[in-house]
Amino acid sequence: MVIHKNRYINREISWLHFNERVLQESADKNVPLIERLRFLGIFSNNLDEFFKVRYATVKRIVLAGKKGKSALGGETAKELLAAITEIVIRHQAKSLEILHEIEKELEEQEIYMLRESQLSESQARYVVRYFMQHVSPQLMTIILNDLAEFPTLKDTAAYLAVKMVMKGEGEKRYALIEIPKGIDRFVVLPREGDKNFIIILDDLIRYCLDRVFSMFEYESISAHMIKITRDAELDIDNDLSKSFIEKLATSVAGRKISAPVRFVYDKKIEPDTLQFLKDKMNIHDTDSIIPGGRYHNRKDYMSFPSLGRKDLLYEKITPLQIKGLHLESSLLQAIAKKDYLMYAPYHTFSYLIKFLREAALDPKVRSIKITIYRLANESQVISSLINAAKNGKKVTVQIELRARFDEQANIDYAGQLQAEGVKVIFGIPGLKVHSKVGVIERKEEDGVKRYGFISTGNFNETTARIYTDYTLFTAHQPMLKEIDKVFGFFETTYRVPKYKHLVVSPHYTRATFNKLIDNEIASAKAGEEAYIKIKMNSFTSYTMVDKLYEASQAGVKIQLIIRGVCCLIPGMPGLSKNIEAISVVDKFLEHPRLFIFANEGDPEVFISSADWMTRNLDNRVEVGCRIYDEDVKAELLDTFEICWMDNVKARIFSPDHDNRYKNNKEPKLRSQFALYDYYKKKLEN
Repeated sequence: MVIHKNRYINREISWLHFNERVLQESADKNVPLIERLRFLGIFSNNLDEFFKVRYATVKRIVLAGKKGKSALGGETAKELLAAITEIVIRHQAKSLEILHEIEKELEEQEIYMLRESQLSESQARYVVRYFMQHVSPQLMTIILNDLAEFPTLKDTAAYLAVKMVMKGEGEKRYALIEIPKGIDRFVVLPREGDKNFIIILDDLIRYCLDRVFSMFEYESISAHMIKITRDAELDIDNDLSKSFIEKLATSVAGRKISAPVRFVYDKKIEPDTLQFLKDKMNIHDTDSIIPGGRYHNRKDYMSFPSLGRKDLLYEKITPLQIKGLHLESSLLQAIAKKDYLMYAPYHTFSYLIKFLREAALDPKVRSIKITIYRLANESQVISSLINAAKNGKKVTVQIELRARFDEQANIDYAGQLQAEGVKVIFGIPGLKVHSKVGVIERKEEDGVKRYGFISTGNFNETTARIYTDYTLFTAHQPMLKEIDKVFGFFETTYRVPKYKHLVVSPHYTRATFNKLIDNEIASAKAGEEAYIKIKMNSFTSYTMVDKLYEASQAGVKIQLIIRGVCCLIPGMPGLSKNIEAISVVDKFLEHPRLFIFANEGDPEVFISSADWMTRNLDNRVEVGCRIYDEDVKAELLDTFEICWMDNVKARIFSPDHDNRYKNNKEPKLRSQFALYDYYKKKLEN
C-alpha cells in the first residue's frame, strides 16, 4: 500500500465542512427565502451541539495534558482547538453576511425586521404593551457588581449583558438579562397594508430597558448579547448503591453546571464590559472565544414565522403509500407473502404505527419486542406498545437511556412503560444500543410465525417527516429468528450469538464488511467487475478508510454518498484514485445506511443502523441485514443511483475540501425531488 502523509482529514474539521454545506443552503437563492433562514437556524443549532460534544471532548484531552495526536488525525489537541476556532469565526462571519442578504430580500417581499430604533409610534406602543403583558413577568435580571459569585449561566441560553454608567462619578454597574425561552423569539407586529413587521425579542427588551432599570439613575445604558456553551459529555459516577437510571439522571442534571467550552459575544460590546465578564466567568484560552453579531441563538430561526407566505416555503409533499401494501387492510397478511421497503419521508411513516397497532389488537399475536433510541414528544409508538400490553401481549422494550440529549425523555418513557406492565431492558454496560429493530410472534395454524422490521432510522413520527430512512418489513423467518437472538443478547451478554442473515455490532459488522471488501479486491485482481457503493451519514473509522484505500489500489471502483463527516480523502493518486465521494444536503436530512457490493455480477445489498465509525462498529449494538427480496433489492439499487446522479444539491469530496457542487450538466437532477417522483410513478404503474 502506498504511504501518504495526509491519509485522512480530521474528524472535527470534516464536521465543520459539513456544517458549511448547511450554510450553503442558506445562501442558495434557489431555496425558498424563509427556508434559507431556517437553514441558518440549523447551521447554528448544529454548531451548538458540536461545541457541547466534539469540541468539549478535545478540550478534555488538552486539560488532561494529553496530546491525542494519533486519535485526532495528525494534529495535537491544542492545535486542533485553535484550528476549530479559526474556522468557526470564518463561518460565523459568513453566516452574518448571508443573514443581512436574506433580510434585504425579505424587505423586497414586504417583510421587515425592525430594530428598537426603527419603531413607529404605534409600533412602540404595541411593543411596550407586549413587554408589560408577556415579557416583564418572565424576565430574569441579575445585578452583577455586588455578587460574591458570578451566577451560573444556562447552556446556550442567550443573555443581554447590560452596562449602566451612573450619574455623578461615572460608576459602572453591570447586569445580565436572560432572554426568556417561553416566548417566541420573533414578535410579529401589526400589519400595515401588505407590509409585515417583525421585531426580535432581544430588541423588544432593549427598547424597554428603561422600564427594567427604572430604579437606577444612569446617564447611559447599553446591552449586548452573550452566550456560553457547556460541555455536554456525561460523567456517570460509580456509586454501586444507585441504579443506572439514578446515575444517569444525576449526570444529565450536571450538564447545567458543566465547564464552559465556548463564549460567544457581540463584537460591538465595549471592551471593559467584555473584560469584566471574562474575568468573572473565568474564561480561559482553552475556551473558544467567538466574536459574533448582534444576535445569538440563531437556531431560533428554525422556527421563523411563516406569515402565511407559502410561496416562501418548500411545498409540503404528501407521503405516499407503498405499492402493494395497503393501510386499509392487514399488513401482516401482505408481509407474510413478500418483503416491503418503506422509504420515509417519501412513504408515510403510518405503516410502522399500523404494524404495531395491528399487532396490539390481533388475538393471535403473543409477543412484541422492539428497540427504542429516539422518540417523538407524543409518541404513537409508545402508545401502541402500551395498548398491546393492555391487551395481554408480552411486550419487551429495549430503551437506550444514553441517547444524547434525549436521556431525560427516555427515562420518562421507560417509567411510563414500566407502569403499564411492559418489560423494559436498560442496555448493556459499555455498549449503547443503537439498533432499530422490532419483531412479533404470532400463533398460526402451522405454528408460531414471526413478523418484523429492520430500520436505518429512529421510530420517531416527527423526524420521519424530515429524515430519509429505510425500513424493511419482512416475514423472513431465519432473519427474524436472529433478531430474537439479539434481544436474548441484551439479557445474557456473555453469550454472543452467531448470525447468518444479520450484520450485528460490536462482534461482526467490521469483520463482515472487511470480508465483502476483500471479495471485491479479489474480483478486481482477477480482472472481473468489482465495485462498492455506500451511503452513510458519517465515515470516521481510519481502519475502514484504509480498507477502502486498499480496494481502490486494487482497482475496485468505489462510490460513496456521505452526508456528514468523511475522514477519507478521495481522488488522491496512488491511494484513492478509484474512489469518488459526494454529499447531498437538501430539503430533507439524508440518514440511511446502504451498502452495495458487485459480488461477481449478483449484487449483495445491505441496510444497517450503523455508520462506519469506531463507536458504531465496536462500541454499540447495531443491526443490519442482507436484502433477499429481488424487488426490494432493485428498489435500493435505484434509489442509490438516483442520489448518485444528483447534480443540483450534491457536493464533491476532494483533496481541496472546498465543498464545490457537482458539475451541473443538463438535464438537472435533484435527487430528493426525483425520488418522490420515482415512488409516485411506481404507484401509477
